[in-house]
Amino acid sequence: MGRRSEVLATRIEEGAAALAAVASTLSDAQWRTVVRPDGRTVGVIVHHVASMYPIEIDIVRKVAKGTPITDVTWDVVAQMNAAHAREHAAITKHDALDLLQRHSRAAADAVRRLGDDELDRAAPFSLSFGAPMTAQFVIEDHPLRHPWHHLARIKAALKS
Repeated sequence: MGRRSEVLATRIEEGAAALAAVASTLSDAQWRTVVRPDGRTVGVIVHHVASMYPIEIDIVRKVAKGTPITDVTWDVVAQMNAAHAREHAAITKHDALDLLQRHSRAAADAVRRLGDDELDRAAPFSLSFGAPMTAQFVIEDHPLRHPWHHLARIKAALKS
């Protein structure tokens, strides 16, 4: 484990912990609050973040090996998100928070195992229009940023 991978892993854990800290205090009504602009509830979004960690880490591992990512598009992401929202509309807070904790820990552990050479390796990345992105960028833009992105939207929805 290198210093960079440890820092990235710790940041993944911090984002998940921040999301969990807010989500764990919510009432049932707040858990069911619809978050704009996408229309999913807070509960579905928390579960969504948790569910995405394994997918995001699989992509990170591929990029870390230099494998081009060509089949992940924003249309595919939108379809996955819509299907997830339908399938998990009644997700409980306990189940979502448990999954968030388990999957974020596994994601952080996977990142800790990456060396500097792997973090620096780049591959064409379809979510970035085919630009060669490093594994570190993919980590920072996906499993690291993802809970923060949704946490900001959740907080805004709960204020309105």
